[in-house]
Amino acid sequence: MIVVDTNILAYLYLPGEFTVAAEALLEREPEWAAPPLWRSEFRNILAGYVRRNMLSFEQACSLQAEAESLLEGFEFEVHSRDVMALVRDSECSAYDCEFVALAERLDAKLVTMDKKVLKAFPKRAISLVA
Repeated sequence: MIVVDTNILAYLYLPGEFTVAAEALLEREPEWAAPPLWRSEFRNILAGYVRRNMLSFEQACSLQAEAESLLEGFEFEVHSRDVMALVRDSECSAYDCEFVALAERLDAKLVTMDKKVLKAFPKRAISLVA
């Protein structure tokens, strides 16, 4: 099992530069986990696509449902104290630290493309691409 941040999910479902890498990751590591926060973040990404007329409302709803299905049973709450400790010891947002806290809780790697997270948590966070 690995923890993925919301952008990794976006790369999987929204065709772009890193889609092939996200698909390959899913093939290698089919169990993806995330804190519930991912849902709101992903909805926000989809909202931007809808507003720019890059996705229809129905397409956005379908992608959200597909992503929810992928993570079904693999969404885990994190403790606020753990998140805040990571915030205290880094320059990362509380949002980003939720994903790090979950990776620590599950003793798993966090896959991300966030440079700040990769730099702050090199033992826990790994890049989607080399």
